[in-house]
Amino acid sequence: MELQNLIGTGIAFIGACLAVGMSCAGSGRGVGIAGEAAAGVVSEDPGKFAKTLILQLLPGTQGLYGLVIWFWAIFNMGLLSGVPQLDIGAGIAVFGACLPMAIGGYVTAVAQGRCAAAGIGIVAKRPEQASKGILMALMVEFYAILCLLASFLMIFFFTA
Repeated sequence: MELQNLIGTGIAFIGACLAVGMSCAGSGRGVGIAGEAAAGVVSEDPGKFAKTLILQLLPGTQGLYGLVIWFWAIFNMGLLSGVPQLDIGAGIAVFGACLPMAIGGYVTAVAQGRCAAAGIGIVAKRPEQASKGILMALMVEFYAILCLLASFLMIFFFTA
């Protein structure tokens, strides 16, 4: 593999790794934020575990979305077939295509964790209103899905 292709492939690989790494880091923070709130509620009333668990799990989806983009980028780079051939321009394009999921995945996961923690507060005081807290947290999920879609389509149309 010539040097230009090695550099291009490396740049693209960094973008793919950022997509999964930042999304998973954000998911970890978001799930942790919600988990801290859930632990307090469950310690007072263990019967609210299931409702708080649903809210705690929601920020974890961004990590899965990042993994999807990582796999899609790796697949389209040709790494699975063993012969990646991306010049520097193509590597930069794949890197850029991964950025919406990397940045958006991190930011939305943390924001969703905070929103889920507030929803867990609803569960603590009015458990019958848990669906409202879930819906509020799902509003943030919409923007994570937009980031997933943007990265997915850019990688798809770049390599198509």
